[in-house]
Amino acid sequence: MSTRKELLARVRVPLETLGAMGALALDSARALFARPFEFRELVYQLEQMGVRSVGIASVTAVFVGMVMTVQFAFGLERFGARDYVGRVVGLSVARELAPSLTALVVGSRIGSGMAAELGSMAVTEQIDAIRALGADPIKKLVMPRILACVLLLPVLTLFADVLGFAGAMVVAKTQFGTPTAFFFRTALESVTMQDFLSGLGKAPFFGLIIATIGCHYGMLTRGGTEGVGRSTTQTVVSCAVSILVSDFFLTKLFLSL
Repeated sequence: MSTRKELLARVRVPLETLGAMGALALDSARALFARPFEFRELVYQLEQMGVRSVGIASVTAVFVGMVMTVQFAFGLERFGARDYVGRVVGLSVARELAPSLTALVVGSRIGSGMAAELGSMAVTEQIDAIRALGADPIKKLVMPRILACVLLLPVLTLFADVLGFAGAMVVAKTQFGTPTAFFFRTALESVTMQDFLSGLGKAPFFGLIIATIGCHYGMLTRGGTEGVGRSTTQTVVSCAVSILVSDFFLTKLFLSL
């Protein structure tokens, strides 16, 4: 009997957490259309999340493109098909690697930052003070972060597309002697607009997932500094798992269109 109750509890807790995150995202969507619009806070969050994440996103994209070129070049060379490296790398970066790896790397930074910031406000009762003053903490704190993250991830993914492919071209030219023009032309022949948009279309969903998870755990933080650390850890783990799981379903969705 106790085993059955434990099993039900293990199933119920994740479902309750998922429902709470969905409700938070829905409340944020409603707050988006409520006046006054938090424009200054949105701009601040765009700067905090976006500008300061360009560096890590760029380094990740460049080296992912370089690694993929080396791996595919050595692998395809066994079958005499090294000329297809540009095609394979272009499709891999555009459809999958740029959006998913950007979301994983940048999302961990953004999500943990949200959880730590909101968690610190929660344990010091600043969120309760906002409620006491008659303001809505979801509109003041959550909605600008979610909107900023949804807007930023496609831009960072676009950067990752360009830089990842540029890194791939450099390695193909310097290490394998593949002409840059040939590499670029074969990649463009393989990557269609649907391929590009299917990868870019995942980014807003990843942004929504990251921001919702970070805000959820941040707002529910209890227990002082230890609770802030716990919320940050839960956010990083939940973001990584959620991105990978949602990536599968989004890939199936975009391939079916």
